[in-house]
Amino acid sequence: MREQLKEYRTLGRTGLKVSPLGLGVMTYGWGADKKEAREIFDLYREEGGNFFDTADMYSGGESESWLGEFVSDAHAREEVVIATKFSFNAQPGNPNAGGNGRKNIFRALEGSLKRLRTDYVDVYILHAWDRVTPVEEVMSTLNDLVRAGKVRHIGFSDAPAWYASRAQTLAELRGYERLALLQLEYSLVSRNLEREHVPLAMETGISIVPWSPLASGFLTGKYRRENGEIVGSGRVFDYKDSGNPTLEKFSKREKNWEILDAVLAAAKELGKTPVEIALAWVIGRPQVTSVLVGATKKDQLELNLSALALELPPEIESRLTQVSRLESTELDHFFEPTMQGMIHGGVPVRRGLG
Repeated sequence: MREQLKEYRTLGRTGLKVSPLGLGVMTYGWGADKKEAREIFDLYREEGGNFFDTADMYSGGESESWLGEFVSDAHAREEVVIATKFSFNAQPGNPNAGGNGRKNIFRALEGSLKRLRTDYVDVYILHAWDRVTPVEEVMSTLNDLVRAGKVRHIGFSDAPAWYASRAQTLAELRGYERLALLQLEYSLVSRNLEREHVPLAMETGISIVPWSPLASGFLTGKYRRENGEIVGSGRVFDYKDSGNPTLEKFSKREKNWEILDAVLAAAKELGKTPVEIALAWVIGRPQVTSVLVGATKKDQLELNLSALALELPPEIESRLTQVSRLESTELDHFFEPTMQGMIHGGVPVRRGLG
């Protein structure tokens, strides 16, 4: 039992308590076969974990089905927190079998409930912004599902900050269920959410729940460059020639290799693995409540969980934060000390709350 995994945190401004590392089961039916998937599920629970994340489109619904079976066999429904997602189309050619409109949300949830073998979902998440559905429709629909008892809490994943901000404001003004989480890609090589999503989350009480904290395996240290070519072993090579943006982390961003070098140096200095270093950095970021990790084998999960015991020394944390910092934009200059000094008359001013 890992006591750090049982140091539960409340999700957003709710009373729902989740582990600081959540288990993403996207790999069920894709990278892990059923035997391996059950072993990963059992290990995570044995170690004290309670937060599982899936989606209706993962492995064509197989991820939800396996998770539902494992939870049912363990008689653990009231002990675990299940998050699942909707948005992606289930019937090519039928535009109403995807997206974030009321018709599809109802369709998607009924399918998820059947596969998960449950009559409610703990957290129901908009998987991706569809660019067309008014946020008023999304929030009223999700609120109706909460009132009907089919959903306990709600969240957004992969949506613009302005859209999530409108959603939270509508919830506050109309008495709807508020967003409990924003599920977004976040790692040392993917920090764009810090521009707007993190300030939004801090202002309105939303938890950040990162996915891909190891940058699709880039930060594990198992990949390197030789003569301009990426070498190593891993599933990332399955994406070769597919157009998947995952490969951009490996081939198109020189800065990412500098960040990886810093992670490797920190790992050597502390006698830890790159995985532990990269995860520990994300776990410690502002507004992060639970970090989603995935695994295809038990030893991968064990390594991920070991990061909870690592507290990065301030100098190393600062070094990693500095090497991976975002480039400033024109707008950022207005928020820096010189311009702020001009606004406040040269006198230091800080908010009294928050």
